[in-house]
Amino acid sequence: MPVHIQSHVRCVTFDQARLDRLARAILSDVGEASAELGILFVGDQRMRGLNRRYRGKDRTTDVLAFAMREAFTPQASRLTPNMLGDVVISVPAAWRQAKEAERSLDEELAWLLVHGILHLCGYDHERSEKEARRMHRRERMILRSIARLPKRVNRTRHGSTGAPSRAKSRDASHITHHE
Repeated sequence: MPVHIQSHVRCVTFDQARLDRLARAILSDVGEASAELGILFVGDQRMRGLNRRYRGKDRTTDVLAFAMREAFTPQASRLTPNMLGDVVISVPAAWRQAKEAERSLDEELAWLLVHGILHLCGYDHERSEKEARRMHRRERMILRSIARLPKRVNRTRHGSTGAPSRAKSRDASHITHHE
């Protein structure tokens, strides 16, 4: 099924084919190989608006997930039965977190995409400590699994390729994620 990718940020362009392969690998890993997925890259202002509207939190965040299967009525689900949902990623937040964690933007985007897709599959780190540990274990497993894919997914308009950082690789579980 298709992966729909849109970007509303100008400072970074994305390798659509690479993102498609990455998303499909993650979907396959979580048992949703036939699912349809939307990925939207936005700036902080748009992310803040979405976070305020849908979560009641008037601040930006790094990733939001909008599960479609939960929201569909039986009639609507017949129209798009394989639509898993949308993952919205704030590129500026990803840049800040990548810099803080001494990772490349690509590594951060991959982690945020995994995190968002797991939310679409019902994982919720806010439910309990046990669920948070379960979700973080699953994230690490998937990230190790997809690490064999080519790394580069973006190019900035300022010349950086988004190549993997030469800094010491860190496990995704150390990141303090959105509330």
